[in-house]
Order: sequence, then C-alpha cells, then structure tokens
Amino acid sequence: MSNPASDIRNQFPGLQNTVYGRPLIYLDNAATAQRPAGVLALQAQLGERENANIHRAVHKLSVDATNRYEAGRSAVERFLNVDPAVGCVVFTSGATAAFNLLATCFSARYLQKGDQILISEAEHHSNIVPWQLACERTGAELVVVPVEEDGTLSVAEVEKRLTNRVKLVSIAQISNVLGVVNPVREIIAAAHAKGIPVAVDGAQGVVHAACDVQALDCDFYIFSGHKIYAPTGTGILYGKRRFLEEMPPYMGGGDMVDTVSFARTTYNTLPLKYEAGTPNFTGQACFVPALELADTLRYSAEVKAQERAIVAYLAEELLRIDGLRIFGLPDDLSTKIPLFSLAVEGTHPSDLAQILDKLGIAVRSGWMCAEPLVRRFSDRGMLRASFLPYNTMAEAEAFVAGLQRAVKMLK
Repeated sequence: MSNPASDIRNQFPGLQNTVYGRPLIYLDNAATAQRPAGVLALQAQLGERENANIHRAVHKLSVDATNRYEAGRSAVERFLNVDPAVGCVVFTSGATAAFNLLATCFSARYLQKGDQILISEAEHHSNIVPWQLACERTGAELVVVPVEEDGTLSVAEVEKRLTNRVKLVSIAQISNVLGVVNPVREIIAAAHAKGIPVAVDGAQGVVHAACDVQALDCDFYIFSGHKIYAPTGTGILYGKRRFLEEMPPYMGGGDMVDTVSFARTTYNTLPLKYEAGTPNFTGQACFVPALELADTLRYSAEVKAQERAIVAYLAEELLRIDGLRIFGLPDDLSTKIPLFSLAVEGTHPSDLAQILDKLGIAVRSGWMCAEPLVRRFSDRGMLRASFLPYNTMAEAEAFVAGLQRAVKMLK
C-alpha cells in the first residue's frame, strides 16, 4: 500500500525545498499550510490572463473574474454544507478580519452596557481583542471560561456561565495551542437552549474536524483560507441570515451599496453588504482547487489512520525526553489533532526552534497569538509542531530525533 502522505506531498512544490542543505520538514502548518500546485497554477493564470475587477463591468474579463470569485464562494458553501435559505458566506481577508467584522457589527446591533460576551481561555488573539474593543465601546463585559489542565474544555463550566446577560458565545473549535477538539456541538446546543447565539473559530477546525454548519447549527463560523491550502489574504465569515440582515455594514464603499446620494445610502443584499471595495478576487477564486483537495483528504481513511498514528507516536515518544511537558494531552487521544505544543525544562523554546531550523525542521515558538493561554502554562512561551496530511511518519520521527539533539545541546 502506498504512503498517503508521500502521494499527497507530491502536489506541493514548496515541500521540495531544502533548508541549510537539508530536505525541508515543514511542521508549522497551524500557522500557514503550503499551497498545492493547482492553487499556484490558478493564481498565476488569473494574474496573467484573467485580471479584472469584479461585479462592476460588463466586459468579458470582468464577467469571467466575477464568475471565478463567485465559484470560490460556492466551493466554500459546499464545503461547509451551507443552506442558502438559512445562512451565507461573506468573504474577508482572513479570520482576524472576520472576527473584527463580527465583533464590530454584532456589538453595534446587540450589545449594551451590562451585557456579556463569553469566550474560553484557549482563544486566539483574534477571538479576544476584537471582543475587548467591542466591550470598551459598549460597556459590555468579557467572560472567560477556563480550560482544564489537560487542555479540554468542560461543557458544564460553559453552562454555569450562560446567564441572561450573555449575548454571544464565541469559541474555538480547536485551540491553535492545545490541539484538542472542543465539544462545540454540545456548547452550541446549551447556548441555544437559552436563546444565545454562538460563533465558532474554525481556523483549525476547518482542517481537522467536522465543519458542517447545518449539523453544528452554529450562528457564525470563521476561518482563514491560508490554513487550508488557499492563498493568504483570504477568509470566511459564515453567518445566519437573520443576524447578518439585522447587523449594520462593517465598511462603506463600492459594491456594498444599493443606491448612494448625499442625502441617504441604501445597502446591497447579502453577502455583498459586507464586502466593500475591491476584494482579493484572485485569492478567493482559489478556494475552488484548495477545497477540492481538502475535500478528498477529509474523507480519506488512509489519511485519518496516518494522523492517528502520528498523534499516538508523538504522545508517547515526546514524553521520553527528560523534562518535556506537552500542553493539551487528553486521556482520549481521539480528540487530539496532530498538533503538539510543548516546553522542556531548562531550555528556551526559541533556542530549540533555532536548532531545529538548522536541521531543516520548521516549527513555531513563542506565544502562538494566544498569550493568555500560553502564560497560564509557561512563562517562556512554547514550541509547537503541527502536521497536515502531507506530513509523513518519517518526519514525525525526525522531529523527535531533532528535538532530542537540540535538548542535549542546550542542557
């Protein structure tokens, strides 16, 4: 039987690179995935032969570019299983832009002094800071649910905080630090039982977990394209129409308007109401080949088996390194994605990362854009290795060996 990762990685030119004369082992996928040849080819084609602004002109280049852009939206709708009668997909420049849009517009329509927004301790800065800004504007309060020592999030702890003051729950499907799949479906059900809408940060979940918005019944779902093989500068805000219709626009300008006069402006229909100005129409069009590939991978039994094998291997072998601690290691490894954040006593994560880099192994070190969570467990930051289906077991073994070597050099 062929190695699924070896077969997949042939589609990614970037993985053929060398670093300091060594074959690249790319384990910083939670930050940005490599792009497949199909995406790179479409980017080049659109830039070279089909470059024109969208939704405005009637000439062929503009019509073709518009069709490409909207085909990207349709690909996202299929991938998320969107019911067009219930919700729609808004294009943004990334998950950060999507959260800022949501926090600004939601707070303008629904928040007032004394209200609460509920998040977890394990959120990315993009799901913290926009809500802090919204609370400052409105006088609302940000309430934080702590995570357990093993990185899991308790539904009971969420339910305890679901008072009538809570106007929205905004929660990560999977923490970019802990790599543990949160029980978002149960949290959504608990919140909905009290009439509270829920936003899901799917930046990691869209890659590693179920992202069927009908099955989840989430009110908003957010992710970045560059985590799932699409170009940078692409992102998604899925929202239920009943909220998007009631919330005000985020930005003013071209394409988000219906009619404009100096006396009064009316707004375009969804989703264009939230897409002011010239968008990244080349990048958003690339959701078509990116999600076609992602769709084949998420249903592959071989891919899933290899991911589970890598998780089991790393969960056992990393702990053999003296002084090493893994952050986010539940007893049930079926809830753990192939993402490991760790620290080694007596070493600094950045020093470890630099040595690994010289060995050709790309990992992340620092605060992971989740400083409150990281500081709970470590005052020096963490080292993170994150895998995608194109990563092999041999690369996992090389990471462990490289880390052992780096620790020995630093201690």
